[in-house]
Amino acid sequence: MLNTLLGVSRANFLTLTLVCILLAVTASWQAGASPGWPTLLLVTLLALCAHISVNAFNEYFDFKSGLDFLTERTPFSGGSGTLVANPAASYTALAIAVVSLALLITGGLYLTLLHGWQLLLIGIPGVLIIYAYTQYLNRYPLACLLAPGIGFGLLMTLGAYWVFADNLSPSAWLLAAIISLLVSNLLLLNQFPDVEADQQVGRRHLPIVIGRRHSASVYTLLALGSYLLLLLGVAVGVLPWQSLLGLLSLPLLLKILPGIFRLADKPRELAPYLGLNVLLCHLYPLLLSAGLYWAASGN
Repeated sequence: MLNTLLGVSRANFLTLTLVCILLAVTASWQAGASPGWPTLLLVTLLALCAHISVNAFNEYFDFKSGLDFLTERTPFSGGSGTLVANPAASYTALAIAVVSLALLITGGLYLTLLHGWQLLLIGIPGVLIIYAYTQYLNRYPLACLLAPGIGFGLLMTLGAYWVFADNLSPSAWLLAAIISLLVSNLLLLNQFPDVEADQQVGRRHLPIVIGRRHSASVYTLLALGSYLLLLLGVAVGVLPWQSLLGLLSLPLLLKILPGIFRLADKPRELAPYLGLNVLLCHLYPLLLSAGLYWAASGN
């Protein structure tokens, strides 16, 4: 049971959720808010439930569609392989997905009672994305590209900030947009090795529709956009200058870009760059958090 839980939840990737919540916390501190530990803990647990649920639904539906038997797994793409190794655990995976989603909904409704019905504007789309991503959104290229970023950025990070600070500031929107671009890029690049397998089960994500090389160009635009947002935020005074610590992650991007263009048509050789992309998605927000904490400490 424990191995199934760790496998279908993709526990080693749940750190992305912790990074998003940390960014929301430090942004709220920098804005003068002081969320209590019970609130911090509850929001973190609910965010983890959301991430576990979408991962477990993905594992279950990919197993049922037969996709898991077609993909060549890498450490960063193709699923965990948990249900291929143990088919009898498929309904356990579904139960994990449903229970995690139920806990998220219950906790979300509790937070709505405390902070107002407007939180439903974040909660309802979040629940829909969690369930629909694997089954439906993967058939629409633009939705498939944007949904992960919206989920982690404009819903999870922004929603956490809302609960912590009890408002939505321009800085919160901007930071959430940066996360959205990073996470959409994370999933976009992870789709490169799975194109042929995904095509066989009816998926139509961007690398299938426009090809890997053009998708690498989209990746470049989104990545550069995330840094331009940071520069813009500091330039107009929405973000403190200490946020420029985030630029220290830029050399990592400059290492990724030549690699994904050079190996766009050799997806089996992309694994090191997929790993660097995972690192970028963690390092950039962590540096932003450090900058915001620095700014908050100086207030």
